[in-house]
Amino acid sequence: MSKLLPLVALSAAVSLLSSCATVAPPAGPRIDKSLSSRGQSERIKYIILHYTVSDLPRSIKILTQQDVSAHYLLTDTDQPFFYALVDEARQSNHAGLSSWKIYNQLNSASIGIEIVNPGFTETPQGRVYAPFKQAQIDQLILLLKQLVARYNIKPENILGHNDIAPQRKQDPGPMFPWKQLADAGLVAWPEPSRVAARLPLYTEQLPDVAWFQRKLALVGYATPQTGELDLATRNVLVVFQSKYRQSLYDGTPDAETAALLDVLTSPVPVMAPPAVPMPAPVPLPVAASAPASTAVAGSTSGR
Repeated sequence: MSKLLPLVALSAAVSLLSSCATVAPPAGPRIDKSLSSRGQSERIKYIILHYTVSDLPRSIKILTQQDVSAHYLLTDTDQPFFYALVDEARQSNHAGLSSWKIYNQLNSASIGIEIVNPGFTETPQGRVYAPFKQAQIDQLILLLKQLVARYNIKPENILGHNDIAPQRKQDPGPMFPWKQLADAGLVAWPEPSRVAARLPLYTEQLPDVAWFQRKLALVGYATPQTGELDLATRNVLVVFQSKYRQSLYDGTPDAETAALLDVLTSPVPVMAPPAVPMPAPVPLPVAASAPASTAVAGSTSGR
């Protein structure tokens, strides 16, 4: 009996210690990644292009030390290069109050690229925009091609800041060479031959303002649908013209603007493949008939 007491006491002590022991919590949630949903897409759907309206040192300071930001900053040095300022997986604050088609607040769905460029100066002859260096555009095209391949971005979704905010922004302005991007297969562009074919029609009969407003909205611009040529509608027309017709961007709804809008909003008809003529049927060989005398003899012998 005296030998059992120490054993009982030891068992009780062990039991007490076990009850006091803390079970370590799991290091993290148990997650199985073996399944994947069909209904998903890339978060990044747009690329928005800007000019900085500043020199390089000031552009760096603004984009790194203030709330405004961009994923990339393209320098204007002799050999331009990009500063990667915000990871592509994170949101940068470059678009602001913005919309395109059914999307609003494009910061969350876009990559912002700032290009060092002074923008414009006001002169007695009017506003004069600064050109972009060809070396900058060459570098930009290389980056855009990578981003398009990485995120499957559609040509109509590579835009300027003024496209998504036509009432308050001008960048990248009418000196930006959009046609070079179109020639590189990066942005949507109205086919010149189709525009030329439609031009006589609209020269003879210009559509009303409501038609222009509907077409601008179909392209993607946030456009009033009032039927009136108000200031907001003129602002959208200026942005559209400064992109697709950089020789004249006064906000006037004219025949050439109508032809450009018509082509951009009218899909190219899909031509049916030419019918392949079927080969003439080859006559089948005809089996030789039995001689008449044999046939008669056989039938006679069968009776």
